[in-house]
Amino acid sequence: MGVKGGSQGFARAVADTASVGLSLFPLGISFGMLVAHTGLDWWWATVFTAVVYAGSLEFLLLGLVAAVTPLGQIAATALLVNLRHVFYALSFPLARVWPLGRVYATFALTDEAYALTAGGEARSWSGSRILWMQVLLQAYWVAGATFGALASSLIPFTLHGLDFALTALFVVLTIDAWRARRDLPSPLLAAASFAVAALLIPGQALPVAMALFTAGLLARYALRDRGAPPAAADVPAVPEHEPEPEEPVLRTPVAASSRGE
Repeated sequence: MGVKGGSQGFARAVADTASVGLSLFPLGISFGMLVAHTGLDWWWATVFTAVVYAGSLEFLLLGLVAAVTPLGQIAATALLVNLRHVFYALSFPLARVWPLGRVYATFALTDEAYALTAGGEARSWSGSRILWMQVLLQAYWVAGATFGALASSLIPFTLHGLDFALTALFVVLTIDAWRARRDLPSPLLAAASFAVAALLIPGQALPVAMALFTAGLLARYALRDRGAPPAAADVPAVPEHEPEPEEPVLRTPVAASSRGE
């Protein structure tokens, strides 16, 4: 990765992550304030966000650590919460990142990073742009958490509504994804799945909604593939214009004698 290519990738990554950073930074502030209110030193917020860097798991992990939860239970919880990242790696463009950078790109594969690379425009992104995008996303998160922990430890106060920043962030990412693909059935299916789950099992609405949405997507694509026309290789080629039969040439005695036949 050259210096020029790296600087261009950084400049483009700043523009790519600006809107996401507006949500990640205040969300990091709320996490830092939670660290301070738990009774831990402020620098634990920096450690959690820099080393763990798992978004929603960090909020859950903070409570587990404060309750002195056994390590095995913490590991099982982390596996269940972040199991979705295994599927992210199947389509995340890790191959474009230079080999040494893939280690960090794998570590920093979050929901926000995957959402930013899921659009059609991201197919032309360079490896440096992808890597800088992930670095900046974590920088927003770490900076917000550190600021929130420091501010809360020096000046104790409570801000309400910061927890909605994550919801607002994913709403914006969903709108951007819809604008890129214009696939209206998918968000309608997601809304219907959550509505059904909230009516049937209000206490477990989110996991039930995700299961219904996944089943609906699988059924939708199965029906679409079944109704799709056969591939071009399976259709026999038909010439556009059939060759016209050649007219017989009548040989007259004069013509035959002129050729010496």
